[in-house]
Amino acid sequence: MDYVLITPARNEQEYIDMTIRSVISQTILPKRWIIVSDGSTDQTDDIVKQYLIIYPWMELIRMPEHSDRQFAAKVYSFRAGYERVKDIQFNIIGNLDADVCFEADYFEYLLGKFIENPQLGVAGTAFVEDSNIAYNYQLTNIEHVSGQCQIFRRCCFEEIGGYTPFKGGGIDWTAVTTARMKGWRTRTFTEKTFTHHRAMGTGNSSMLMAWFKRGRKDYFLGGHPLWQIFRSLYQMSKKPYFLGGALLLFGYLWAMVSREERSVSPELMQFHRHEQMQRLKNIVVRLFKLKILKKEAKSI
Repeated sequence: MDYVLITPARNEQEYIDMTIRSVISQTILPKRWIIVSDGSTDQTDDIVKQYLIIYPWMELIRMPEHSDRQFAAKVYSFRAGYERVKDIQFNIIGNLDADVCFEADYFEYLLGKFIENPQLGVAGTAFVEDSNIAYNYQLTNIEHVSGQCQIFRRCCFEEIGGYTPFKGGGIDWTAVTTARMKGWRTRTFTEKTFTHHRAMGTGNSSMLMAWFKRGRKDYFLGGHPLWQIFRSLYQMSKKPYFLGGALLLFGYLWAMVSREERSVSPELMQFHRHEQMQRLKNIVVRLFKLKILKKEAKSI
């Protein structure tokens, strides 16, 4: 399978060299890799240019400068990159952030998953932040694929219409969930990991503010209130203890009271809420069975 990569990058001088070294070390190299500098004002462009002469399948595009990091701007950057590859032959297209690194067989592994399953539309792996796996995949939706490295089958990506430019975020989630709604399989494979060097949601704000923003995003992406309560309570047991979960719930309630406009279609929101309630049911059943097993073990 031939694959191409597109990397929107804004002021990533601290990490992008690690990302480039990871890609050029792959056992199966991409057919093209378009790095789109989203108005970077640091040394990001200069770092990329050092590699362009050596690796002709790499290309740098520069977007106009703007004052802040925007989720919608990431979509426009990705689209600019897609314009440069849309007329060549490839099977797989990857959206790769500029602050990640991974092992040399990372893409060979993911390409193998697409070959094994023709219905697989979006794939990725678990990831590490601060030396720990970022999610507990016994509770987190294994069918979601995190946005730092999302790999699409080309026909799936084109069927969902690519990424939608929501200013408030959720563009990666919307793409993956829409793919499932249209009948594609999506999956995070936990046998492999990549390292994410910047904590999620902190590109523009502090960690605590990031939790508040996630709560707001959960609301305008159509999340079910009952799911949000359970999610927030669970997060209260994780670092930052209590505060993270409290801000997550507060962000959701703030958006609800403020009647913030929801970004997703009613169809996608209904599909999303159905998935959440089914997952919540499965978690409750699993916890109930675990409680029974522990009780039986004590009685032996």
